[in-house]
Amino acid sequence: MRDEIRIGVIGAGGRGGLAGLAHNPEQGARLVAGADIREEPLVRFREKYGNDAFVTKDYRELLARKDIHAVFVTTPDYLHEEHALAALAAGKSVYLEKPMTISIEGCDRVLRSAYERKAKLYLGHNMRHFPVIRKMKELIDSGAIGQVKSGWCRHFVSYGGDAYFKDWHAERKNATSLLLQKGAHDIDILHWLCGSYTRRVTAMGNLTVYNQITDRHAPDERGNAGWSDSNWPPLSQKQLNPIIDVEDLSLMLMELQNGVLCSYQQCHYAPDAWRNYTIIGTEGRVENFGDVPGEKTVVRLWNRRSGYTPEGDQQFLFPDEGGSHGGADPRIVAEFVRFLREGGKTDTSPVAGRYAVAAGCQAAASLRDHSRPMDVAPVPADLQAYFDK
Repeated sequence: MRDEIRIGVIGAGGRGGLAGLAHNPEQGARLVAGADIREEPLVRFREKYGNDAFVTKDYRELLARKDIHAVFVTTPDYLHEEHALAALAAGKSVYLEKPMTISIEGCDRVLRSAYERKAKLYLGHNMRHFPVIRKMKELIDSGAIGQVKSGWCRHFVSYGGDAYFKDWHAERKNATSLLLQKGAHDIDILHWLCGSYTRRVTAMGNLTVYNQITDRHAPDERGNAGWSDSNWPPLSQKQLNPIIDVEDLSLMLMELQNGVLCSYQQCHYAPDAWRNYTIIGTEGRVENFGDVPGEKTVVRLWNRRSGYTPEGDQQFLFPDEGGSHGGADPRIVAEFVRFLREGGKTDTSPVAGRYAVAAGCQAAASLRDHSRPMDVAPVPADLQAYFDK
């Protein structure tokens, strides 16, 4: 790899701030270009990275620059496929934020493009870098709970009415389903902890609360997705997206390729924010309480027969760490930069990213078709072999 990695970001606002973690000129990585359709993120980009930084409202101009070696794609989900394919065609290495795309076919097109060009494609599933998740993975891989047989995830999204029902997330045409958009993280972690990918799903769900709210912003207005404690109870929310056709309550069952059975439950109007994984094996179970490091976050292991012991047989605590998402963002960006320089194995996987999308897409299809079981087509063998290297 060249001495200095020069990096651009498509989608410089919002999640695009993640790319700034790669900016480390002293160690040979520099953020040099930003693209966004809004002026404000571009102004901030130049303020942070200097007047020499290239900014544009047309991402194609960024990709046309020969001095850019890699790009972060951090645009809204429905643009991921377009932007990733364009970046790969331009010869760039790509950090693609999750979810990979909003369709199975789109994921496979991105995988095929990277394969044909022998390009470096990296998926932004940052939860694989959460210390809590890594401890659970370590315990499972060490045999602490025996052979994994089942995985459960409960996700209470207390901020759902703020973050997902006031802007583009609320529409199927942009997000497919919140089982995909929001659930891709959790499906991926269940796959990772249980050591396999989904082959069959069934689901049920509905739009149970936010369809009752008639206060909507105009179609040409940008929804305010910011958090506010005053937006409670959920039915008091105002200025929701004019179109809402995704579910706010979803329940999903998965059969993995290795026979492990999993469940995922997602609610967007719970009072508290909580993501809880339970993995059960032939000799015990492991469970997290909290997912961001801090005094209330703990992983508990049960592997001795007894009555219920709330504290578990062993407890693992996680002190506060610096960096966004409990330090996971700095770690995942560092892995991406290392991958650019050296190649080799990474903890995230384009194939895993595709299977997370595929499971979410098929679950959405199931719940919208009277819970009809749906199969998940495997990744084509040549693509699987390429990304397994």
